[in-house]
Amino acid sequence: MKNLWNDNEAKKYNGDLELRVYTSRLLGRDTTLVLHGGGNTSVKIREKNILGKEEDILYVKGSGWDLETIEAAGFAPVRLKHLIELSKLPTLSDTQMVNELRTHMTLASAPTPSVEAILHATLPFKFVDHTHADSVVAVTNNSKGLERIKEIYGDTMVIIPYVMPGFDLARLCAEQFEAQAHDGTVGMILMNHGIFSFAETAKQSYDRMIELVSKAEYYLKKNAAWDISLTQNNKTNTDKRLDICALRNSVSAAAGCPMIVNTLRNDSSMSYINSPQLSVMSQQGPATPDHVIRTKRLPLLGRDVDAYSAAYQDYFKSISAQYNDDITILDQAPRVVLDKELGLCALGKSIKDALIVSDIYQHTIEIIQRAEQLGGYQALPAKDIFEVEYWELEQAKLKKSGSSPAFSGEIALVTGAASGIGQACVKSLLKRGAAVVGLDINKSITDMIESPAFLGLCCDVTNEQQLIDCLEAAVSKFGGIDMLILNAGTFPPGCRIESLSNKEWRRVMNINLDSNLSLMRECFPLLKLAPSGGRVVMIGSKNVPAPGPGAAAYSSSKAALNQLARVAALEWGSDNIRINTLHPDAVFDTGLWNEEVLQARAQHYGMSVHDYKTKNILKTEVSSDDVAELAAEMCGDLFSKTTGAQLPIDGGNDRVI
Repeated sequence: MKNLWNDNEAKKYNGDLELRVYTSRLLGRDTTLVLHGGGNTSVKIREKNILGKEEDILYVKGSGWDLETIEAAGFAPVRLKHLIELSKLPTLSDTQMVNELRTHMTLASAPTPSVEAILHATLPFKFVDHTHADSVVAVTNNSKGLERIKEIYGDTMVIIPYVMPGFDLARLCAEQFEAQAHDGTVGMILMNHGIFSFAETAKQSYDRMIELVSKAEYYLKKNAAWDISLTQNNKTNTDKRLDICALRNSVSAAAGCPMIVNTLRNDSSMSYINSPQLSVMSQQGPATPDHVIRTKRLPLLGRDVDAYSAAYQDYFKSISAQYNDDITILDQAPRVVLDKELGLCALGKSIKDALIVSDIYQHTIEIIQRAEQLGGYQALPAKDIFEVEYWELEQAKLKKSGSSPAFSGEIALVTGAASGIGQACVKSLLKRGAAVVGLDINKSITDMIESPAFLGLCCDVTNEQQLIDCLEAAVSKFGGIDMLILNAGTFPPGCRIESLSNKEWRRVMNINLDSNLSLMRECFPLLKLAPSGGRVVMIGSKNVPAPGPGAAAYSSSKAALNQLARVAALEWGSDNIRINTLHPDAVFDTGLWNEEVLQARAQHYGMSVHDYKTKNILKTEVSSDDVAELAAEMCGDLFSKTTGAQLPIDGGNDRVI
């Protein structure tokens, strides 16, 4: 394992808390040590309070912070003396513990201290580091885990049997540290959980963590349990869009809300999925208890979600009967699906959650395979896993959780998304919690928005194969299509009918009409499987109800598109897909307009630019954002009982009215 300490970098950090930030980030950079909010660090600092009295403060990582990006504000300051006194209590519920942690902070605005704060407080060292190092977990999650840990570390480590994180673990660690520790103690192992290092300086504590984890890596290598052999991944070009959408539909029904499905078919995951031992290896439980909330107890093998849900209910009933607490059953949907054709499917209520699940399970695959090669993977008993999944703190969090964004777990596809109305639609849908796929012929679409919830794809919508490829990419990343905003189009220069060439006519029809037919046809089976029903919004034009001279090709293409939408509303209603059309006019903040063109058009009408922009009944200006907000609303609950509608957004046009 590489030591990332850099003397020149370290010089930029002054004081114990800043050095705590620096080494925490070093740990966070290595995903084999810390993954997605896991791990914990702390430092003990003597400070003067507002009364001028000195007191010892434990600065411990706060809830919601990630070690890779943590700042000083991410550490919660808690009075050390009170934590030590708490550790001596015979019992303390975790809910009471959190209350004690929060009420004994010295900064009200600080994040909630880690539930391991008392544990950190009892360790008699200034700096304490805690990680869930993959190599250490691979050794502890083994049929002879305890024996092997002792073989690796001898008596230099305090070894703690598995206890769920919280007060009971903190108290046990305090007792065992006092009983086992000596002058040569450099760390602590929590079986099936992780590893601690500690020292009087930030550098020494960090160095020790790297040295201790490196010993576990060396042990795995020495025992031929490090290198993982991969079987050849026979990639197929078979389109799996419908299979993925069907899986998402089933999982969403089990979860009670729309879910994102992110699929992965890399060599390591496919080799694992095709292993003859998969049904045994994968069905024992997660690598560490910290992963239970994210990945659920077990992955689903294959696609029978109903069977998984039934088995989950049996598991819940068999174990929850032992508890008198009022336990709310969590959703019965899997978070990981392992399928020989689809690959590793990670599920979440957002793409962020799904990607975290994917990362965690990819690490889990390596841990399981190395533990297997070391003599056999052995996870925690089902009862221990249940206690983490239905922990009182998780139950409290569940009861306090507010409503999700309107389009959480849903996927929208927007064409012509690089500018104007299309770009505004993308931003509006993202704001409402959707994952969004943006298509545009402009290459800038690929990096238009930096967010895991946005997938920008360069695409000529008139090229049917490119459309199909984009849909495959969209479904592979997000799991389906729920909403379709058909916005891409062209507005050719003014041309009277007698001068209109067949070539120009066909070009406009191809972009404004034919491409939308192709996309609707390809999206229909995907929209049909949308968990909350499919929605299509056509961006039409004022020229449909009120055409003008010199725009025969444009007006005809938009009128034909409008008719296509009306027919689709008739045909697709029985499949719970609704189609509505917006007819905007005079939207000037798009790629079609610039100051020069605006000046010319205003001069043609003998108006100022402002008057030209507001030459409607309401004397108001219509923006791309206005159109986008209405398009997004048409995909929401407000229009849930409307299909086949045409709605102008033009400030009022006498010819349309």
